[in-house]
Amino acid sequence: MFGVVFPNRSFPMDISAFSQIDTSHWVLDMNTFVGEAYDQIREMCIFLLNNFTLPPDKALAVYIQSPGSQFLFCGAVTLARPSAVLTLPWPEPSGQMQLMPADSAPVSAKIGVSVEDLASLQSLDVTAEKRIERLALKVGENLFNFMQSFCGVDGSKLVVPMDILDRWFKKFQEKAKRDPEYLKGFVL
Repeated sequence: MFGVVFPNRSFPMDISAFSQIDTSHWVLDMNTFVGEAYDQIREMCIFLLNNFTLPPDKALAVYIQSPGSQFLFCGAVTLARPSAVLTLPWPEPSGQMQLMPADSAPVSAKIGVSVEDLASLQSLDVTAEKRIERLALKVGENLFNFMQSFCGVDGSKLVVPMDILDRWFKKFQEKAKRDPEYLKGFVL
């Protein structure tokens, strides 16, 4: 049905590495994979296998769960998007972890995969949306700081030169052309 790879950490793993909860839910116990170092696993590639046909209105959704926390949606794959590299933003473990008897299994982080209606998912790639949001905020902050350095005060109003946006945009473009790493700094 599907496979996963943890870049620089594993060979491709198929669905047999996951525990099947029911016909549409699987869980990978990170304790069996990496022990308590689950938070060092930052990316996961999930892909549909060639012989599996997912209905066009369905998706394989990926969730992560730190010990004691709720599952957090990370992204999904569909027939139209049969593979994806997803960032795993592990939530902080909850302080409400319950003490377990000595003979019980340790509480561990998990990766969950489930078949869901495509229409019910907010986005296929949550990380890309957050990256775009951070980019927009950083560019806006850059513009604000540039404009602020040219501001004058007229009573209770800040006054900027009429050509300030043109000047900022030209400077922004010139920096991006000179230094390809400049724009990457906005995405981090």
